[in-house]
Amino acid sequence: MSYLRPLFFTLLILVLWAPAADAISLPQFSMSMGGEDVAEPEGLSSALKIMLGLTVLSLAPSILILMTSFTRIVVVMGFLRQAMGTQQMPPNQLIIGLSLFLTVAVMSPVMQQINTNSLQPFLNQEIPENVALERGVAPLKAFMMKHTKDKDLELFLNLNEVDLPETRMETPLLTVVPAFIISELKCAFQIGFVLFVPFLVIDMVVASILMSMGMMMLPPVMISLPFKILLFVLVDGWNLIVNSLMTSFQ
Repeated sequence: MSYLRPLFFTLLILVLWAPAADAISLPQFSMSMGGEDVAEPEGLSSALKIMLGLTVLSLAPSILILMTSFTRIVVVMGFLRQAMGTQQMPPNQLIIGLSLFLTVAVMSPVMQQINTNSLQPFLNQEIPENVALERGVAPLKAFMMKHTKDKDLELFLNLNEVDLPETRMETPLLTVVPAFIISELKCAFQIGFVLFVPFLVIDMVVASILMSMGMMMLPPVMISLPFKILLFVLVDGWNLIVNSLMTSFQ
């Protein structure tokens, strides 16, 4: 029962302090943004712009993953590490960082178009928000449509019950994004299959040699791993992989 004493004294203090708390008046304050009253139309417009900017920043990771070349690059890098059997080498942070820099290199022409045609005119107050948004989405949509297969695009057009547009660029963005992701995953898995083949051959050769020597208790992975790393280094694997990934987006 000793643990009830602190609780009892706490309740007693709250009961005695409650009448005195009513006599305390809290200071009133109002919030303003940018020196303008939020209740005014101009202040409300500034607040909406800030909220819109924060919303875009919160959606930036999703845009990076779903609407750029990041998906194909990071999936291929994951397949490469799994095919080599190096466990956590290279680590996830290094793979993500390399994929981000390669994504920036691939998407740099698209980002330059967005900056020139949409962002800079909007910051200079030359075009309104809706025109800036339309111009900003157009280069990104053109990039996705370039790497989206017609079969995947037709699939989501049928699922969304959208009529077939006259041109590919008139396809709704909500239909283009999932079709683009499926196309990118298919392409990444095809590249991953090609990466697995030489390393799989090494594993099979090493396993056959060990079985012929009667060394069945020795894991073949321990013996084949140095040979796979040696093969990858001799053929300059990183150069080949990065070159193949970069040229696949041209």
